[in-house]
Amino acid sequence: MTLPAKQPRPKKCRVETCRASFVPSRLGQAVCSPACAILDAPKNQDKARKALADVGRKELQAAKERIKPKGQYMREAQTAFNAWVRERDAKLPCISCGRHHQGKYDAGHYRTVGSNPALRFEPLNCHRQCSPCNTHKSGDIVNYRIELVKRIGADKVDWLEGPHEAKRYTIEDLKAITAEYRAKTRELKRTAA
Repeated sequence: MTLPAKQPRPKKCRVETCRASFVPSRLGQAVCSPACAILDAPKNQDKARKALADVGRKELQAAKERIKPKGQYMREAQTAFNAWVRERDAKLPCISCGRHHQGKYDAGHYRTVGSNPALRFEPLNCHRQCSPCNTHKSGDIVNYRIELVKRIGADKVDWLEGPHEAKRYTIEDLKAITAEYRAKTRELKRTAA
């Protein structure tokens, strides 16, 4: 035995000059007739335009994501990792010169990304370093190593200086690294506040 379909309740037309009572024939119907719909349309144009723009933005973002090269994912992961290193070491001085200053700080790698890409995202290999030491003094490696031994110990520095197997990152790996370090950075900022 089937139950009879439930009849919709009568509504009042949304148009201010009409306000007639009607029974909606479809879900979401807010006006009683096509004539009232034409009168009501200008009120909803901005809302409809915004909804279409949102759909367009989402489609554009999805299309950009589909055609994004692997190098872009690598840059995003590196940016997230570097931001985390700078936040992690925010209270520490530059690892090379040992001074605090108001200038720009980088995330300086002990073993450079070019010479040892396997240590690109290794937290022991990367520390907060002032921009002059990192860019103008090529990392000031001698002083970097002296302070690095003090911070992490000689055995870990020896491990960093040893051989490392090359890593091949997939796009999924890079997305995961980006998400992980962004979350860690947010957590550090939240606990610091």
